[in-house]
Amino acid sequence: MTKSELKLATCLTTAFAIVFSVPAVSYAQEQGNETAEPAGGEIVVTARRFDEKLQDVPAAVSVLTAEAIENTGARVAADFVQLTPGVTIVTGNVEAADTQINIRGINGARDAESNVALVVDGIQKSNTSSLNQDQGSVQQIEVLKGPQGALYGRNAAAGAVIITTKKPGNALEGSARVSYGNNDTVEGAALISAPLSDTIGFVLNGDYGRGDGYFRNSFLPSDINKTLYPGNSTKAASMDNYERWNVNGRLVFTPSDDTEVDLKARYGKVRSGAIAFNAAFQIPALEGADKVFNIDVNDHKFIFTPNIDPLNTQKTIEASARLTQSLGAVDLIGYVAYSNIKNDFYADGTSGAFGFFGNESTCQATAAGTVPVVNQAPFDEAYLGGAFVGAQPYSPTTCDGTQYQRRNQEDFSAELRLVGETDSLRWQLGGYFLSLDRRTCINLGLDTGQGVVRECYTTDPTNRTESLVDDNFKTKVYAAFGSVDYDVTEAFKIGVALRYDIEDRSTSNNVPTGRLTRWVGNVLTGNPNGTATTPANYYLNPGLDPVYNPSGILADRSQTYKQLQPKVTLSYKVSPDVSLFANWGIGFKSGGFNNGGSEAVIDNFFNATISSGLSIFDDYRKERSSAFEAGIKGKALDGRLTFDFAGYHTTVKDMQFFEFFVGPFGLLRVVSNIDKVELYGAEGSASFRLIDGWSLFGSFNVTDSKIKRNDARPYTEGNKSPYTADYTLNIGSQIDAPLSDALSLLVRADYRITGKTWFHTVQDNTVPTIFGLAANFKNSQRDPYGIFNLRVGLKSDSWSVSAFAENMFNKNYVAEVIPAPEFGGDFLTAGIRRSYGLELAYKF
Repeated sequence: MTKSELKLATCLTTAFAIVFSVPAVSYAQEQGNETAEPAGGEIVVTARRFDEKLQDVPAAVSVLTAEAIENTGARVAADFVQLTPGVTIVTGNVEAADTQINIRGINGARDAESNVALVVDGIQKSNTSSLNQDQGSVQQIEVLKGPQGALYGRNAAAGAVIITTKKPGNALEGSARVSYGNNDTVEGAALISAPLSDTIGFVLNGDYGRGDGYFRNSFLPSDINKTLYPGNSTKAASMDNYERWNVNGRLVFTPSDDTEVDLKARYGKVRSGAIAFNAAFQIPALEGADKVFNIDVNDHKFIFTPNIDPLNTQKTIEASARLTQSLGAVDLIGYVAYSNIKNDFYADGTSGAFGFFGNESTCQATAAGTVPVVNQAPFDEAYLGGAFVGAQPYSPTTCDGTQYQRRNQEDFSAELRLVGETDSLRWQLGGYFLSLDRRTCINLGLDTGQGVVRECYTTDPTNRTESLVDDNFKTKVYAAFGSVDYDVTEAFKIGVALRYDIEDRSTSNNVPTGRLTRWVGNVLTGNPNGTATTPANYYLNPGLDPVYNPSGILADRSQTYKQLQPKVTLSYKVSPDVSLFANWGIGFKSGGFNNGGSEAVIDNFFNATISSGLSIFDDYRKERSSAFEAGIKGKALDGRLTFDFAGYHTTVKDMQFFEFFVGPFGLLRVVSNIDKVELYGAEGSASFRLIDGWSLFGSFNVTDSKIKRNDARPYTEGNKSPYTADYTLNIGSQIDAPLSDALSLLVRADYRITGKTWFHTVQDNTVPTIFGLAANFKNSQRDPYGIFNLRVGLKSDSWSVSAFAENMFNKNYVAEVIPAPEFGGDFLTAGIRRSYGLELAYKF
């Protein structure tokens, strides 16, 4: 981010505020750059699983209240993360379920469990696919940072997101909103809530959205758009279009003052584009021919020309029941929850660069007959020539094959706890259980131009499977936990929490052991009978090859992971308005299993051929972290100024990290371990109410990270933690000004700067590649970028109309860079471009 860009953003924000500033009703900020204080009292949060004032929580917590959510339009993780210091997100780049949140340098590895717990209305979601779903009528969002496992349970090593949705009230209520924006984007939601009797109330709400996305396939006409937009069949296919809807129901039964039963159900679907990636080489030896062979990823021009219109589908079914029962001196709180999320996608393959299907008749025909197209450099004809156009990944030919990926997960969870409270003591004691079944497969298929068979494995000659990883994963989790919070004096408070987790994990492989394919030169052809026609038999999964695996099978695997997670918190009130706090805790995320055969692929195609020195295994270890935080928070000037500042240090052992490998075998996704990572950082936020109705706010985070040891790639020691921005900076202003007794003006401006980011352990490092040329990835770091969002509107007690612009200045940036070091290049996705529109809302 340049000084001129920062100055421009500051001036614009201030200018909007000055232009529209007039006397207004009281508006206040509290803790974090985006939180509005509810009228008549301070913000109440549940950061320690009981209600307390935000000012009293001994930790840095970012909160969005219902008013802030309405004023910013932040409803899913991608929105509120942008308003939170020290938190970044990668989401939707591969498909809708693909979300990774990084908090203070700890990232959720793709294909592993999340590092961030998601808790909605007191119930923990156990599927990472839920992280960026709309959770319904959201009333408050709390983002907790640092290990939260002792309090909030499984997969809370980096933090927790606590969401509260609307409960039924004592009277009939309703609301609706609809918006229309560029790229044919339509969004809408509606809610109705009412009592059915003195003891039963319900909330029913739903949302719908569709959009044509930002990026086009310059080779294909639209297929998906024919369905979404009839009569528009000549329009170029979108790479990132979407259509989604959700329906949420809630029934709350309170037969007495001592009992509450909260029933919820949810059903949703998504249909969207997928895997909108380009490839870029990082091979300095070829830079003399043209700099595009060693391009800075920040200068890459995104061009999409796949011959397959990618498709992602997701279906979500969830249900839960939660009981709160007063037993006099203590409360009994428990829940049971069910979740079933099915997710799959298909798209062009990546194997064209290796001639994987080079001598297939379909490849030769489409490569020779393809109309010349402008493609992503250096994969266009200017470099490869018309005869070799099929050598590119994601190409307009059939030479790159197809890829189909599935991730289905069904789980059942339950929790029961006792909670007690006196004037100076609060405690809880409980247990948790989870049963989880997941199937994950990656199918590389032959592209005959007749579409994709949406199966993990198929012998259908139109899309025959040629390479496969396919496993079932089962997990059982047992946990016991407890906590005590004690007010030693009115000023000094201490809290201790402890949780013990046991995770039993097992996996079984689904790859047919008798299915062989064979190589002829560089050609992979079918041999469905499994007969050895040449000495060079190639198995669907290299892990089945008796040369490398004498058993010739991928055996079932099982492992148990255990961890004790303590957390200690201290707080001291220096004055009624200023508090000091400190906390320390242990974070934990279970180890697990890569798809069977992963280790054999790495050993056979990289270690044995190019001496890459990789240590990748079919199993990966559990991740543990030790995190310390200390800070100050308070308010001054009669509450017009609120602030908090904190410093932190985290040591992570066996950090789980996603790696992507591409080669003659097709593609492979694995999780490896980084043995030790050190993280140091500072964070702060402040809000100032200049006059009633006009507030300025800002926040920052700076994180210094270092890989101390990495046996998977020893040469990366000293590099930075992947997916970790060097810093984040938020500034903004809000005005809520009356124009009359019934009408007011709202102006909200937010500017977010995200600092330099590496996405891999390999950074300014030189590595061998399967092409025989060395690669260096110094050009794979994402530059700082800034996003400016603006909302301007009129509102009354019952309706509002708002104009909005996100990424108002249309900043071009890369959303994610996935290096495949031994391939010698990166796979890139582009960040969202400018979107703007008009929103209407009504409530009664």
